[in-house]
Amino acid sequence: MAKTIDFMCTAFRDGFQSVYGARVQTPDFLPALEAARDAGIRYFEAGGGARYQSLYFYCQEDAFDMMDAFRETAGPDANLQTLARGVNVVGLESQSSDIVDLHAKLFKKHGMTTIRNFDALNDVNNLIYSGQCITNAGLKHQVCVTLMELPPGCTGAHDPDFYEATLRKIIDADIPFDSVCFKDASGTAVPSKVYETIRRARKILPGDAYIHFHTHETAGISVAAYKAALDAGADAIDLSLAPCSGGTCQPDVIVMWHALRGTDYQLDVDIDAVREAEQVFKECMKDYFLPPEATAVEPLIPWSPMPGGALTANTQMLRDNGIMDRYPEMIQAMSDVVRRGGYGSSVTPVSQFYFQQAFNNVMFGPWKKIAESYGKMVLGYFGKTPVQPDEEVIRIASEQLELEPTDRPVLELNDADPSKGVEAARAKLSEAGLPETDENLFIVAACKEKGLAFLQGKAELGVRKVAAEPETPAASPASNNGSYQLTVNGKAYSVSIDGAQATVNGKKYDVALDTETASASSASGATPSGDATEVKSQMPGVVLKVLVESGASVRSGDSLLVLEAMKMEVQVAAPSDGTVQQIHVGQGEHVTTGQVLASLA
Repeated sequence: MAKTIDFMCTAFRDGFQSVYGARVQTPDFLPALEAARDAGIRYFEAGGGARYQSLYFYCQEDAFDMMDAFRETAGPDANLQTLARGVNVVGLESQSSDIVDLHAKLFKKHGMTTIRNFDALNDVNNLIYSGQCITNAGLKHQVCVTLMELPPGCTGAHDPDFYEATLRKIIDADIPFDSVCFKDASGTAVPSKVYETIRRARKILPGDAYIHFHTHETAGISVAAYKAALDAGADAIDLSLAPCSGGTCQPDVIVMWHALRGTDYQLDVDIDAVREAEQVFKECMKDYFLPPEATAVEPLIPWSPMPGGALTANTQMLRDNGIMDRYPEMIQAMSDVVRRGGYGSSVTPVSQFYFQQAFNNVMFGPWKKIAESYGKMVLGYFGKTPVQPDEEVIRIASEQLELEPTDRPVLELNDADPSKGVEAARAKLSEAGLPETDENLFIVAACKEKGLAFLQGKAELGVRKVAAEPETPAASPASNNGSYQLTVNGKAYSVSIDGAQATVNGKKYDVALDTETASASSASGATPSGDATEVKSQMPGVVLKVLVESGASVRSGDSLLVLEAMKMEVQVAAPSDGTVQQIHVGQGEHVTTGQVLASLA
């Protein structure tokens, strides 16, 4: 008789991240969740990971409200699982002990059953306290070993010996867990290594231990890897539903059902009901932009292991900033970044650190600008990497970030940092005049300024939907006048032109017009005159903060603005001493490479 294989439906968390950069609004997908429930699926990935921050950053939604709605729709008996990143919990930055504990309590409060808990560096020290908090909160703890295939020619980690040693460290640390997951976010671990790793785990763990395997179709080997995992003794796998299946996602439930026909395994599912649920899901998502790379296998991923959940998120940000043409260079550069970065698994947040550094290496030149998070990783501030990073990269990172390498435990560093923790979050809420609740404290700790902006009602909508272009009245060539309503990257702009002056959302700009076309004199709308020094953007991004005002005296190196690009905060510094003549951009504005941001007299 065929063995029944459990599966978790990842469509509404990992699927959203892998296809839409996690930018999906809750009312849009609940009918599909209901249909999946009615098809008999009872095990869902319901939040966490990038689906936590993205709701505040881009969807104008509260992640805790989303989890409540998920529980109500899935029913009281569903196993709802979320994803956590050890001491990073659901953010890109690591947290202090009190925030790690608060994370577990709040996710239990808002209806979750299980937390899958991993550390991208496979530093078991980052799993000990976080695992204890999850268990203490009354949640099931699924502890992870993270997998990937190293770029060809690399050795020293990410083989069955390394994974076995990591699992033994988890056991020796007495971390409480209910199940073990081997998580391959980049979909690059070759099936033979998957088989040998899980075969060894089955021998090490108690006989009734529950083993789960997770991968993506990005490199085209997910079905083979799942079959290898099952042959080695895995109990459960992760599957998704169209349109969030295949490509950068997990294999489709229907695909895996078909692949297992005639074997010793079967999925306990009503496949016709699943087909109907997928039709509902496709209808729910028809208005969302589907990136072409989300549905494709990428043969080059083994050389530059980019996880499915990060691949489309990054390509979408490149599209937003008009530099998608540089993507092949960045993928190529990522191989070197992985090789020299200490072999952390290419899963969030490390996958983002890798891509940020590859982005910088392409935009500024190899190793000319260290991405802060990548630099902190090679210096030890996120834990111990599987192998020692390249000594030259360590030196460059130390010099640019003005930090010394460390081997102190991450929680110890964070607990000593006054900018982190509940008290720091409480002070920010108080300063902003916002109510103090556990949820608000956690939102501010995990999402920082964007969390505050959401709580203040200032969050911007960044959901990418396919919509007809608004009709724009043409300006009369004779008068050079006109009023326009434009939408760019989901943000609305009211534009009016009167002769040589344009007004955008109430802000006036001088423009140069002829009788054929109308164009701003610069992308910022500014034309510095005289001997003013122009401060230009070195990369595309969004203005996160403006730190100075016109008339302010600055010294060379002082920060004028902060841009956000590829989830990085980039300081724009004054190139010389002087007085700020004009700031040409405002908070929330998109800027392009070479755009004038400020002028100094």
